[in-house]
Amino acid sequence: QVQLVESGGGSVQSGGSLRLSCDVSGYTYSRYCMGWFRQAPGKEREGGAVIDGAGSTSYADAVKGRSTLSQDNAKNTLDLQMNGLKPDDTALYYCAARGGTYRPLSLLLQWSSLFRYWGQGTQVTVSS
Repeated sequence: QVQLVESGGGSVQSGGSLRLSCDVSGYTYSRYCMGWFRQAPGKEREGGAVIDGAGSTSYADAVKGRSTLSQDNAKNTLDLQMNGLKPDDTALYYCAARGGTYRPLSLLLQWSSLFRYWGQGTQVTVSS
């Protein structure tokens, strides 16, 4: 059974940084895609960043230049380092995974329904 568990959320002031972590268990796909999505109150879920098993990445414009994905295959973790946080970044952040590759990778940012596995989310709150 695949399980994704997020951690690292919290409350920070504008301009601060957070590192979100996703612990993955029960995942046996040799080819896969993983990503971070977020959902703010009253808004639809939106893609933040995605990565595939080969290490290719794609970032949404809203976080590009301020966020960096990193995966540790030995530890089965996917981290999202976020810098220069803004109040607009306030949201519940979800880790997601799917088997297989996808091209172009950027389309996965728009279609969260293509991800089969989801974590419960970790809250990020940025105050001005």
